[in-house]
Amino acid sequence: MTVTVIERRDFDVLVVGDLNADLILTGDVVPQFGQVEKLLQDANLTIGGSAAIFACGAAKLGLRVAFSGVVGADEFGSFLVRSLTDRGIDTSGVIVDPALKTGLTVILSTGSDRAMLTYLGTIAALRYQQIDPKLLSRARHLHIGSYYLLDALRPEAARLYANAQSLGLTTSLDTNYDPTEQWQGYITDILKHTDIFLPNETELQGIAHLSGVKAALAKVAEQANMVVVKQGADGATLRKGATVLHTDSIPVQVVDAVGAGDTFDAGFIYGFLRGYDLQHCLRLGSICGALSTQQAGGTGGQPTIDEVRQYVGAEFPA
Repeated sequence: MTVTVIERRDFDVLVVGDLNADLILTGDVVPQFGQVEKLLQDANLTIGGSAAIFACGAAKLGLRVAFSGVVGADEFGSFLVRSLTDRGIDTSGVIVDPALKTGLTVILSTGSDRAMLTYLGTIAALRYQQIDPKLLSRARHLHIGSYYLLDALRPEAARLYANAQSLGLTTSLDTNYDPTEQWQGYITDILKHTDIFLPNETELQGIAHLSGVKAALAKVAEQANMVVVKQGADGATLRKGATVLHTDSIPVQVVDAVGAGDTFDAGFIYGFLRGYDLQHCLRLGSICGALSTQQAGGTGGQPTIDEVRQYVGAEFPA
């Protein structure tokens, strides 16, 4: 694969989207009303939001990352900005809005599955006008996560992507789940300007309004330049035009699957920006996603590129 590398830009990736706190509760329990108290195995407060977890994964692999989103002027907001900064992520594009509370997701994780309750707060507040065009022009690539939660940005998202492409950036999109289960929201418009679309199987079939991954992949691939569908333990499949590629996952002991898809995205985009061929990008994404599940939270188990190379030997070039 030949990739056009944009040199002399400050950031490899500008990440736009949700930045919220995740309170991850781990245990084999089912909540019960009636003031029934049940005990958990563990609890962790971590960086949450698809976009933020992707940003952390990309930075951990060695990419230069900037973030654009909104938090509140509260303890959760301060925690998130500090956590991104500690990972070397540029937060000059993060807006602190004192009129809103920072978004929060409470996750009950059983390891291989999870249930989530989300307070949107600032998650839905980011607007097109709040994204610094100078920050965009300093990046090589633009990524949006949790598209269906970005209520204020979604009507202008296609415009943002078109603008990015006009500046020479490549683009990627991970919609995540649509809480309304309508799977619309200008999706056709933004896919026209999306170089790499990164849904999971459920999201792909919802957007295509078709049952069956193969049929859904064929349909959505007509709209986006490249579709990479994440399939958990079954690996991942890519379709670009008539080309279809697949990679298997790797065996790991799953502790927590939160953020695995976002870490997959980070691995794939790392490979893409480094000029790897598509099969290697797919493999790298799958390995990163799998390795991330070995610790609790979306960011705790994210690997460095050296850790990935140690796991697979010399498969990936330096």
